[in-house]
Amino acid sequence: MYKTALCIVLLASPLVAFSQVILEADGPGNTYELICSVLAPGNDAVENPECIHPAFGRHIAEIWDADLNQYVFEFYSHVTPDNDRCINLDRQRIEIKTYEPSPDNLKGIVGETITYKWKFKLPVGFQPSSSFTHIHQIKAVGGNDGDPLFTLTPRKGSPNKLELIHDNTTKIATVNLSLFEGVWVQCTEVIKVGSAGTYSIVIKKVADGTTILSYSSSGIMTIRSDNNFIRPKWGIYRSLDHPSDLRDEAVRFAGFSIQEGATGVKRSEAAAPEKIFLQQNYPNPFNPSTIISYQISAPAHIQLAIYDCLGRVVDVLVDRAQSAGYFQTTWDASRHPGGVYLCRLHIGDYMASRKILLLK
Repeated sequence: MYKTALCIVLLASPLVAFSQVILEADGPGNTYELICSVLAPGNDAVENPECIHPAFGRHIAEIWDADLNQYVFEFYSHVTPDNDRCINLDRQRIEIKTYEPSPDNLKGIVGETITYKWKFKLPVGFQPSSSFTHIHQIKAVGGNDGDPLFTLTPRKGSPNKLELIHDNTTKIATVNLSLFEGVWVQCTEVIKVGSAGTYSIVIKKVADGTTILSYSSSGIMTIRSDNNFIRPKWGIYRSLDHPSDLRDEAVRFAGFSIQEGATGVKRSEAAAPEKIFLQQNYPNPFNPSTIISYQISAPAHIQLAIYDCLGRVVDVLVDRAQSAGYFQTTWDASRHPGGVYLCRLHIGDYMASRKILLLK
């Protein structure tokens, strides 16, 4: 069967260099495969506790969210028996990440400016540890890379707080956690990578745009001198030092975006259109053909391709310049075997993906 506990969707080498990558939920099933195909093609970008808790199944699902009116990712963490990949038993982790096998445009090196965007919603009554409960980390790879460079950390207290922590020691911003419970928030984090770099983060309520956390600093360490690159992590990573403080949690995430800025290296001049839309219209699952639609707001060169589970381009549906507008095309998969495929849209520096299921 095409469903598996490992990430099996591999992508061929990109046809052009991309400086922005988007990860969006697109419906139940094959969630790990979708995450891996975007964050670390051909590798495992999901750190999960399923070695100790296989009976629950996968600890990330794609569910419909009525507030955002879209599919989102829901991360599950259980007080028992979850742990940290059967490696560390005093903590538990369900996180997604970029790391060494990820494409270069998902790694932040000295001189680059990286913008990370994502949404999240904590459930009402979220119970953090008094030790640590990270829901976002910026970590380094190479050299002294044990401690995170930045974390967003809910912490038990009177009242509970959300802390922005630098270098695993300094609390550089703190706000009441209750402001985040039961509401979607949009995070925008901008990092210029360097020993004296710059860092900023703004978190706003999606519903009304109210800012509930804002911090910026120049001349701040955003990479250590012996580190190779920085990379993001999202999920639930919490201590089990005081398990009675905790409960089973389900945290929702949506709209992950990683975008590189100036690096001193010439990149594609093409910009992502302001409005872009990719969807498999119907049917889903399908046999033998399906209609795929997309919309762009500005003229651009479009490439719409289908990848199989081995990362091979099996069909190129569109590869030409197009004007702004709404377009549809049909993929006839009658000569291909059943299974999970990835529909990928390239527009300049922008890339969007949807997984589709061919039943035979």
